[in-house]
Amino acid sequence: MGSTSGRTRTRRIPRAVLALLAVAGAVLPVTATVTAARADDGERPLFRIRDERIGESSGLAVSPTHKDIVYTHNDSGHGPQIYAIGPDGRTRATFTIGNAEARDWEGIAASTDRATGRGVLWIADIGDNLADGGGRGWPDVSVYKVVEPRTMEDATLRAVRYRFRYADGPRNAEGVMVDPRTGRLYVVSKEFSGSVYAAPVKLRTDKVNVLRRVGPAPLMATDAAYAPDGSSFVIRTYFSASVYRSPGKLIAHLTMPPLNQAESIAYTRDGAALLTGSEGKDSPVYRVPLPAAARPAPSPSPVRTSARPRAVRASSGATAGRRPARRADAGVMGDGRSRGDRDHRVHRLPHGPLTTVSVQGRPAGAAAVPCAWQKCWGLACHASYGPRVCQSLTSSVLASRTCAGRVRSRDAYTPPSSSLSWRS
Repeated sequence: MGSTSGRTRTRRIPRAVLALLAVAGAVLPVTATVTAARADDGERPLFRIRDERIGESSGLAVSPTHKDIVYTHNDSGHGPQIYAIGPDGRTRATFTIGNAEARDWEGIAASTDRATGRGVLWIADIGDNLADGGGRGWPDVSVYKVVEPRTMEDATLRAVRYRFRYADGPRNAEGVMVDPRTGRLYVVSKEFSGSVYAAPVKLRTDKVNVLRRVGPAPLMATDAAYAPDGSSFVIRTYFSASVYRSPGKLIAHLTMPPLNQAESIAYTRDGAALLTGSEGKDSPVYRVPLPAAARPAPSPSPVRTSARPRAVRASSGATAGRRPARRADAGVMGDGRSRGDRDHRVHRLPHGPLTTVSVQGRPAGAAAVPCAWQKCWGLACHASYGPRVCQSLTSSVLASRTCAGRVRSRDAYTPPSSSLSWRS
């Protein structure tokens, strides 16, 4: 929530203002269950951010492809760097965005490129402390799109810059999120009467993109994030968090662990909990389990019909037909995978060839071609609702280069739910 040179910079919200906001929040109408969300392990943080360079952590995003890595960045007044933090709170790598300006970075979101399986980071330079919805404020704000590095080593990255303006005038905003089902970008304004704004379906770099209001947001929102399966999203304020099915459709209102200045929120990779953090040196990050009503719903096992071929798990010899024993493999960031999630499936595509479906992008057998759904587990493709997430990615991923020679170029195919027999 900082500012840039030439503007009044506010590092801390005065206690009197926080008290006023708390009272205002308490009297707001609530149309869903209010749940006291208790952090894992009582009130102890999951970890503390140890890097002395990070004094104003203003956003969190869980890596789609690197287990137990969470990204953060500083508020205004710092350079264009993002930090990859491990489960012990120590920095694994620092990435400098070489062609970006850090005017007032306020949020970061992560998604997966459905065509390549690579992680994508969206860094939002959207803070504007002078915006009043009228004539004051920046004429446009920016979001930088960066392909997630393959390795955790310090590097300078290049970004694609998208510029935005609000259809109803400049706004101060701190929340950015990306719907994993559609790839669409959303910005949440930080106001006494906040709003959720949708970006165009197709972003352009040669013109300013227009953000349009699609629904309300709670008072003074400081961050936002989509669930890994896209079924809901959360908006963080200084005192609580609210989970929505869609803009304006509240599922649950959650109280959160006490923080000096709550600035960030993200879903764990399995969607079962939230990570929330604060500004300040040695700042804590808590893992807060979601109540059942706010968790992604498990997708039902598809029913096979006689008209469609049955998907079978590729196996060999003595292991054929045997179900592997389950083994928990969840990291502290909520990886949520088990050994059963690493099964490989074989499915006959409409135009003929047998194509190995490898959840982790590895071949199931020497003669099989590893393609389709690679990296989809990075979007929480696990036993409880993996099939739904994976199927939503299939149309793009099946056309990717990893399937060259076995799937016709850009011949996308999304199998109906009844065409696969999933065992989970």
